Amino acid sequence: MIERIASSAEAAKMVRGLPSLEVRDQIARECVNIAYGFFSPLQGFMNRADVDSVARQMTLANGYVWSIPIVLDAAPDELSGLGVRSGDSLLLTHQGHPLAVMEIEEIYSYDKEFLARQIYGTAETAHPGVQRTHSYRDRFVAGPVTLVNPPVMNPPFDRFWRTPRQIRESFAQLGWTKVVAHQTRNVPHSGHEWLMKGAWLAAGADGILVSAVVGEKKPGDYIDEAIVLGHQCLRDAGFFRQDVHQTSILLWDMRYAGPREAVFHALVRKNLGCTHHMFGRDHAGVGNYYGTYAAHQIFDELPDLGIKSVLTLEWWYCPICAGVAYEGLCGHQDQKQELSGTYIRSIIQGGVEPAPLTLRPEVLEVVQDCAQKYGFGSPFVTETYLQDRTPVMSMQDMACRCCSDT
Repeated sequence: MIERIASSAEAAKMVRGLPSLEVRDQIARECVNIAYGFFSPLQGFMNRADVDSVARQMTLANGYVWSIPIVLDAAPDELSGLGVRSGDSLLLTHQGHPLAVMEIEEIYSYDKEFLARQIYGTAETAHPGVQRTHSYRDRFVAGPVTLVNPPVMNPPFDRFWRTPRQIRESFAQLGWTKVVAHQTRNVPHSGHEWLMKGAWLAAGADGILVSAVVGEKKPGDYIDEAIVLGHQCLRDAGFFRQDVHQTSILLWDMRYAGPREAVFHALVRKNLGCTHHMFGRDHAGVGNYYGTYAAHQIFDELPDLGIKSVLTLEWWYCPICAGVAYEGLCGHQDQKQELSGTYIRSIIQGGVEPAPLTLRPEVLEVVQDCAQKYGFGSPFVTETYLQDRTPVMSMQDMACRCCSDT
């Protein structure tokens, strides 16, 4: 298992005299993921050969299946001002503090329009992933990174932050040998709940790992705190037994790459020790760029990834069945009430009386509490939230780390 974390004594030596580059939130999160092994087998930001191979054939240059490029971008004048080149070491800083040391192996350029088209299947700038790719600066810097100053996770996320090693250890303590992962960036409604329960049954699993994506947000998204605490509520309220359900967080900025991101999610959750990964409709999609079940179909084209896919159809509320129903079983499709994001949002905002078994009242209460405690009155991201929220992770002075290590 990859873990590239320097001790405090090693870190103090490593950072001495190095030129430094301040990195934005996305890159800081990816440094953390690389260093703790979430992105294994990556040990650093990808070189040109790996990026090109991922773009063209969805593998690293060595043939390992990998679907999303992990790159560190920088402006040419920024790099020339630092005077760095291949073979040099570079200190990456975040929030004004040291974060990681990078051993530069290559500085290169790549056709961003080609990269976007290959990864997202479109060149339309309306696609958020295409927008992200085009916003990258004109040079990519490749090389392994070592974390020299691990960030501190702020409440309430500190309860749910665990490294791959720690998650695997918790599985062993619980006696879980079959674990099904649930990728989420939403507050859980009953469709999500039954998606998890159905996948648990289909996999014959010992437990479910909710892996909540925490990362870049835009106005209208659910606030991170409501997502994580809403899922934990399902366990706390007894809708899942304590010994079959865990909630964790993954620091990741969604690419909305549909089927390619589904593959990426499977690979990351394999690194956490999961044996199965559930995939429903429109997994990691956006707009109408991908087919409803494109994330199911892509696995037919791939070799064994070391983690099994649990592919499920849609769950909805059926007034005739008087409960949540499954597309593969319910015969009242003409009367179904879709558990759409718009409908659930209207419930949360108080404009609609919840249908039975649509949104658990316990979850609704938690979400409303999060709105007041963390969301400045709203469970959805606002400009105020983006500007004034407590960050998920904070950097500390390296001297503080030395004190805590002693």
